[in-house]
Amino acid sequence: MRTIRIGSRESRLAVIQAELVMEAIRAAHPEIRLELVTMKTTGDKILDRTLDKVGGKGLFVKELDAALLDGRADLTVHSCKDLPMEENPAIPLAGFSKREDPRDVLVLPEGVTELDKTKPIGCASARRAVQLKELFPDMETAPVRGNVLTRLRKLDEGQFSALVLAAAGLKRLGLEGRITRYFTVEEMIPAAGQGILALQTRAGEDLSYLDGVLDEEGALCARAERAFVRALDGGCSSPIAAHARLEGETMVLLGLYVDETGQVSRAGISGPRRDGEELARTLAERMKEGIVCPEK
Repeated sequence: MRTIRIGSRESRLAVIQAELVMEAIRAAHPEIRLELVTMKTTGDKILDRTLDKVGGKGLFVKELDAALLDGRADLTVHSCKDLPMEENPAIPLAGFSKREDPRDVLVLPEGVTELDKTKPIGCASARRAVQLKELFPDMETAPVRGNVLTRLRKLDEGQFSALVLAAAGLKRLGLEGRITRYFTVEEMIPAAGQGILALQTRAGEDLSYLDGVLDEEGALCARAERAFVRALDGGCSSPIAAHARLEGETMVLLGLYVDETGQVSRAGISGPRRDGEELARTLAERMKEGIVCPEK
C-alpha cells in the first residue's frame, strides 16, 4: 500500500485544511494510506513582530520545505496567500484547490455591535491597513499576529475594536457566526490566492493521486493573482492585492498597488481566462507606469 505523508503547520486551521485535502484524496483513492505530519514553523514562533520585520512569508514554509526536501513529507498543504511568490523548482507547486470565500471580513468582540473608536482595528497586513484607511478614515489600525484563534482571544480581551480576517479561515474553523460584516472584493481587494489551498511536492513525483483535489478554476485564479504580485516585486510588506474571478471564458482581475510615494491605485483588466498570467503582468505594468485602467 502506498503511503503519502502530508505536511502541515500545527495550527488548528492548518490541520483542518490538510484534513480537507486528505479527505478528497481518500474519496478518490481509498487504496492510498495517508499520514499527517505537523510542525511549528518559524513564523508561528515569532509573534512579537510583524512579518516584514522578521523575514516575510517564507517563515511560514521554511520548515515544511525542508521536510519535503529530506523526505519527511511527500506533500505539503498551505494557505496560498501565505506562500512566497517565487517557486523552488526542486519543490514545485503541484496545484491548487477549489476556492473558498475569498473575501475579508470584519469581526467585533463577542457581544459587541458597534466599533469602539477609542481602540484600533487589528489587521495582519499592510494590504488590509491601506484599505482600512479608506473605509474607516477616522479609525486607527494596529498589527495583530498569531493564528486565528489567538487573534480572536486578543480581540475578546479588549485589545482591539475589531479585527479584519479572511472569511475562508473562519468558515473552515466553523466560526462563521463571528463575522459582523463581509467586505466586497472591490472594497477590500483580497490577498493573492486568498481562500485557495496550495499543494507542494518534490519534483518528479507521481501526482495522479491528486486528481480529486486539484481545481482548474482555482489554479487559473491563483496563478494570475500571484503573477500580478510578482510583476510588482511584491513581498510580505508590500501593500499589493489581487483578485481574479472567472465569468465563463473570461477572467476579470482587480489589482491594488501602492507606489514608493504612498499613492494607492486600484485598477482592473479582463480577457480570456487562459491568458490570466499575461493579463496580470499587463495590468501590473500599466499600474507601475501610472496608466489609469477602469475597475471591473
